[in-house]
Amino acid sequence: MQGLMQDWPLLCHRIIDHAAAQHADRPVISRSIEGPIHTTNYAEVRRRALKVAQRLDRDGIKLGDRVATLAWNTWRHLEVWYGILGIGAIYHTVNPRLFPEQICWIVNHAEDRMMFVDLTFLPILEKHAAGLKSIERFVILTDAAHMPQTTLKNAVAYEEWIGEADGDFAWKSFDENTAAGMCYTSGTTDNPKGVLYSHRSNVLHSMMAGMPDAMGVSSCDVVLPVVPMFHANCWGLALTSPMLGASLVMPGARLDGPAIYELLDTCKVTFTAAVPTVWLMLLADLEKTGAKLPHLRRVVIGGSASPRAMTQTFQEKYNVDVIHAWGMTEMSPLGSLCSMKPEYAALAGEARLDVQMKQGHAPFGVEMKITDDSNRPLPWDGKTFGRLKVRGASVARRYFKDDTEILDPDGFFDTGDVATMDPHGYMQITDRSKDVIKSGGEWISSIDLENLAVGHPKVAEAAVIGVRHPKWDERPLLVVVLKKDQQASREEILDFMQGKIAKWWMPDDVAFVAEIPHTATGKILKTELRERFKDYRLPTAAA
Repeated sequence: MQGLMQDWPLLCHRIIDHAAAQHADRPVISRSIEGPIHTTNYAEVRRRALKVAQRLDRDGIKLGDRVATLAWNTWRHLEVWYGILGIGAIYHTVNPRLFPEQICWIVNHAEDRMMFVDLTFLPILEKHAAGLKSIERFVILTDAAHMPQTTLKNAVAYEEWIGEADGDFAWKSFDENTAAGMCYTSGTTDNPKGVLYSHRSNVLHSMMAGMPDAMGVSSCDVVLPVVPMFHANCWGLALTSPMLGASLVMPGARLDGPAIYELLDTCKVTFTAAVPTVWLMLLADLEKTGAKLPHLRRVVIGGSASPRAMTQTFQEKYNVDVIHAWGMTEMSPLGSLCSMKPEYAALAGEARLDVQMKQGHAPFGVEMKITDDSNRPLPWDGKTFGRLKVRGASVARRYFKDDTEILDPDGFFDTGDVATMDPHGYMQITDRSKDVIKSGGEWISSIDLENLAVGHPKVAEAAVIGVRHPKWDERPLLVVVLKKDQQASREEILDFMQGKIAKWWMPDDVAFVAEIPHTATGKILKTELRERFKDYRLPTAAA
């Protein structure tokens, strides 16, 4: 016997319908690519998204066609996103930080038919347009007054393009399991892999993200997603915010400390999210200017581990709660968030920070386990390291155009991370399985060492890699970028770490560099560091 409830498919464009009906005047504020601040609202975003859908339909874009965006977070990108979704086409957010050759590869692999592009990226595309074989038309996200001369195929200014539509259009109807969006993994060692989200998975992920023990967003919040829409759905915030009626502040192309502070202050932002490198820039700017954050209440830090010193500074100096989060492109992307369960809620000071260094617990919709290499479950004791595996409503089961099996016999996806789980369900990443340092048969967490090193007042950024050792197989090398105008010695950095970790975890040496390489998603590119230091001789190595 089945239930007698209505069949109401979970379709993403229902989110903007809801926002326009229940939160019509809620502002959507953007720093435009042209420069000025632009303000609209959810009702207007929906009205213009219908024009986008109408024009796409008129241009022959059909159910299942891929439409690329190469754009920053702005109101126009949001309109395009919902317009694409509303006809059953698939938005493909292309990461502009990839190498041009990778951009060409993924656009062709996805077989994108159209591309919406910000002015910022025209020079890149013009230079490599011949390699974008599947694109039939480029829509430049600007108006006629700012439309430049361009050699791109069938290029048209966005405002002129949607100006030809009257918006008298109805969203298409289709199954909730229809593909909605596509995002490719970084592909640091191989070609990127396409992750294909469905309408159902996106809607469920958005509901999951807004839960009080997750991001806890409400209609009273003003949300600044610094994390770009091309980073796995900007962690869901482009869907979660209108679903819950929160005001949106879109930062455009300027992601430097002063620009982010200006939006936080003038727009009275209460909630924001980004990778640690963004917050390093903001905190450095705040330290220099002495400015405060009177409106901000919560900041989500993800993408890579949040340094302890950063969490402490936000909370103790600026009275801003930090939510440490973890996820993957393959998870839409949220997997866990470090909100406080009752078992830890009363903790304060260093004990509370100890918990906040964990990546947190899984919300409903995500299941986790840690296993050994033979897929045997390991205990949740907070100490035992194991392979972190996940399954859930918003977790990939296969990559686009790839029949390779990526799930274990129980339907879990191996994240490639090594982690512990404590008795209360809090997960802590200790490393990527390929980055963990194996010293004398024991594992050393590079992430723990990096977080500790960044706590040194002179250190701007740190990375730890394993370097060959004749006795121990591998030993840790600490690679450090110092803050501007600072000087420090190897001994000073190691003395700071002394006594805070197990003695045998201590790095064998410190290498000072001008910068640390990063992936297109802002993560430390350890493959490049390992190549750079492959012949490095540790002082502890025998002659």
